[in-house]
Amino acid sequence: MKLPFYKKDKEVKPKKESERKIKTIGKRKKSVIFLWVLLVSSLTFGIYKNFTAIDQHTIHEVEKIETSIIDTNAIENFTKQFVRDYYTWENESEKLEERKDKLHGYLTEELHVLNEDTIRDDIPTNSTVENINIWSVSEEEDNTFSVVYSVRQKITEEKETTFTNSTYRILLHQDEQGNLVITQNPTMWTQPEKSNYSPEQVENDGTVEPATEEEINEFLETFFSSYPTATEQELAYYVKGNVLPPIEKEYVFSELINPVYQAQDNQVKAWVTVKYLDQGTKAMQLSQYELTLEKDTNWLIVE
Repeated sequence: MKLPFYKKDKEVKPKKESERKIKTIGKRKKSVIFLWVLLVSSLTFGIYKNFTAIDQHTIHEVEKIETSIIDTNAIENFTKQFVRDYYTWENESEKLEERKDKLHGYLTEELHVLNEDTIRDDIPTNSTVENINIWSVSEEEDNTFSVVYSVRQKITEEKETTFTNSTYRILLHQDEQGNLVITQNPTMWTQPEKSNYSPEQVENDGTVEPATEEEINEFLETFFSSYPTATEQELAYYVKGNVLPPIEKEYVFSELINPVYQAQDNQVKAWVTVKYLDQGTKAMQLSQYELTLEKDTNWLIVE
């Protein structure tokens, strides 16, 4: 009996996988060189921009207004001399001619001609200047100034005497050498009047205890009693530094009038009117003070 024939299976060998081809870019290929050039150029450009960049800052323009101080002494003195000569006359031909000659030293040629007939030869009055007040000096434009003044005149006509007050405004020009000339004739004006302004009145606000108020009252009464005749060394016991100067007057202390106290931090603010008798004039003198006080061992005026 023949046994069945079994063929031996042949060993199946796995097929070798074909190796994947990896494309590499050669270091010397043109595309790589281009990329390197691009990278280096970018870095170089960035560094260049960093060093050459212009910083931008927000510029805040601040307008500075410079205040110039003008010395008006020459203008005021020139005006006063002019006013005295302009408003003074006598009803005599010789005196009137002298007046015209004087005015020539103040007025432009045009104004001098204009004013020749303001005081006629047959004027019946005499005039003298009693008082002159300069109310304002202001610069209208470069080297041109406006002056407002008032003049009090004594007018005599025969045996009758009267007084008159008038206010005027003139324009003056001042050259680079400081010389002056009047360019506009005295023109009627108005002088300043009393203002309606009234400062706010301070009052005790209860921040200072009654016992402290009594202490301060005693301190101030003692100080102001000796203050008029106190020397600088004596003031040092009551006053810090040069807050109040020595006055050396024969005043007799009378009383404190309506003192007001307010506590501010570790200090006390004081508003006080001090009543004195002036030994020279026999009149009462009222001095008003706004003081700042501190207490260490004793009370001291610090401001």
